[in-house]
Amino acid sequence: MTDTQKPSAGTGLARFLGACHRQPVDATPVWFMRQAGHGIPEYDEMRKKYDILTIARTPELCARVSLLPITTYGVDAAVMYTDIILPLQAMGLNATLDPKIGPLVANPIRTMQDVEALREPEALEGTPFVMEAIRIVHNELAGQKAVIAISGGLFTLALYCIEGRPSRDYAFTKSLMYEHPEVWHAFMQKLTTVISRYVVAEAEAGATAVQIFDTNVGFLGPSAYRTFVQPYTRALFDALRQTGVPGIHFGTSTTGLLEVMAETGGDVMGIDWRFDLDDAWAKLDYKHAIMGNLDPTLLLAPWEIVEAEMHDVLRRAAGRPGHIFNLGHAIHPASNPDHLRRLVDAVHEQTAQAR
Repeated sequence: MTDTQKPSAGTGLARFLGACHRQPVDATPVWFMRQAGHGIPEYDEMRKKYDILTIARTPELCARVSLLPITTYGVDAAVMYTDIILPLQAMGLNATLDPKIGPLVANPIRTMQDVEALREPEALEGTPFVMEAIRIVHNELAGQKAVIAISGGLFTLALYCIEGRPSRDYAFTKSLMYEHPEVWHAFMQKLTTVISRYVVAEAEAGATAVQIFDTNVGFLGPSAYRTFVQPYTRALFDALRQTGVPGIHFGTSTTGLLEVMAETGGDVMGIDWRFDLDDAWAKLDYKHAIMGNLDPTLLLAPWEIVEAEMHDVLRRAAGRPGHIFNLGHAIHPASNPDHLRRLVDAVHEQTAQAR
């Protein structure tokens, strides 16, 4: 941690870092995945002028959007407004983002020749705008709130690179993994090198923590994960650990993978709403901090239901040091923005009273 990151007691930064390290804090920290922009009129106005990748690639715009939830919702951390495909573009992949479909790659990876053609740029060469945006947000928050940088997880990134678009059956990926493992491993080695450089640069630019979104990793069973993903993800977290910045490891539908993912690395394990938080934490033997895990679709319900489910999550956390309150995945676009602010205040108030 740099000198400018040393938190003052009672700040969002202190809460967040304390929870990452499983230390007692004055109240449970709160942030929401994909919180930037949802329900905020200023963001809606910006999106009329700029697409998502333009905002993400323009440091001043990216910083502005990333900071909006701090004042609007009172969260303890700003999460950087970016997209996981940005490092892929720097590798020479023709990666774009369709708001209705998701990431698209026009030149997918299918052969060893495809792998050999990929570049392995340094992060400051390939994505300097990401690091500049982090520096702006870090300086703006002045040690009062945390700054969370993100990266796609290696398996999730590999899926998009191989399939070329979101898929239901991942046929090309399965074929490459099992029929051409030499191609898979060569590609994963290059991808690991690039993404490791990327997360280290994010940490050095001023991120308080880096979240690895391996959203689709629940597609694998434990044996396949150990063979095809674990060595590379472990190397990624090892690289991040050298910076002293905490890593958050998140995936969805990972009920059968939680323990093996915990072996792989990360200071904080993010869980989706398919777990009961107390059961998930017990599976981790309480050796990791835990993040989660309110069902995002509950934000469409009346406040009384949201509040009851919030109480249930906090009851399961039982006041143990190391809980970061979050949703079990991204904010639903139709969420009631008033619920988000009330949720932050309610979590802070309840957990402060309980200590």
